[in-house]
Parts: sequence; C-alpha cells; structure tokens
Amino acid sequence: MNYGNIKKNDIANGEGVRVSLFVSGCTNHCFHCFQPETWDFDYGQPFTAATQEEILQALEPSYIQGLTLLGGDPFELSNQAELVKLLRAVKARYPEKNIWSYTGFLLDQDLLEGGRRHGPCTDEMLSYLDVLIDGPFVEEKKNISLKFRGSENQRVIDVKKSLREQEVILYLE
Repeated sequence: MNYGNIKKNDIANGEGVRVSLFVSGCTNHCFHCFQPETWDFDYGQPFTAATQEEILQALEPSYIQGLTLLGGDPFELSNQAELVKLLRAVKARYPEKNIWSYTGFLLDQDLLEGGRRHGPCTDEMLSYLDVLIDGPFVEEKKNISLKFRGSENQRVIDVKKSLREQEVILYLE
C-alpha cells in the first residue's frame, strides 16, 4: 500500500485535532475529486513499519482526538490488509482515541458481507471505526455548508451502533 500524505494536526476531517492518513488508490474516480492524484495505487510512498510508528507517535499527545483515514480510498481491497494492522495497533496503544474513515463505497451495499468491497479484513477494519463517511462525492449534490462531507448523498455514520443494530445509524454530532 502507498500513501500520499500524513497530516499530524488536521482539524478538517473529523472532530477535534486529528492525525490523518491519505492512502493511495481509488477506483471510484469521482468527478471533481479534490485529490485525483490519489486514484493511482502507486502514488506517493510505500507504507512501512516506520510509517506506522510515525502515525502512532503522532497520536500520542493528549490533544489529539484520533485518527482519520482518507484517500484515495481506505476500503479498496488492496489497502485493507495494511490498514487493519494500523488500526489494530492504534486501538491497542490508544484505546481512548477514536477512528474515522472516509470511503466512496456504501457501508450497507459495498462493505458488509456480500458487498463488492468486502474482503478478509473488512469486518475487523469496520470494528475499529467509530465514524464512517460513506458514498462517492457527487458534484451535482455538492454543498460546502455540510460538516465533514462534500456532497449531500454522503452519510456520516455511527459505525458501532450501525453494526450492533444491523442498519445504518447516522452519527449525531
């Protein structure tokens, strides 16, 4: 897996001050994507054990609320195997920190069992998430007044409640 950027004091991609990892690779190719360079799975640099440790150290300060995964798309099957190891390590070291992720795929159609982006690591990856912003960016539904999302079709989902209830439960800020 490659990644394009790590932001260590991000205030735009989730609540509070966060560490954000922008992974490479996306097959959704949303029209007017804000980072089309990240569609390429080879964009950026390889994600290594040193990269993971850099992220873990960046999460250490008490003012950091958590980690956010963006892209590209973290839920591309080729990204999930590496990211689940990162999420496992984050939760082991910082159980109090929350984890958010963005994806152009839909939780209930693509990521749950039987979905087109459900693979061997998907269930475990979802189990570590607190919030998932799902759905592709749709230019015709763009709305700059929305919190944490770019278009009205995207949903801000409470993952833990959704998995428990077996239905999509929106996150209430």
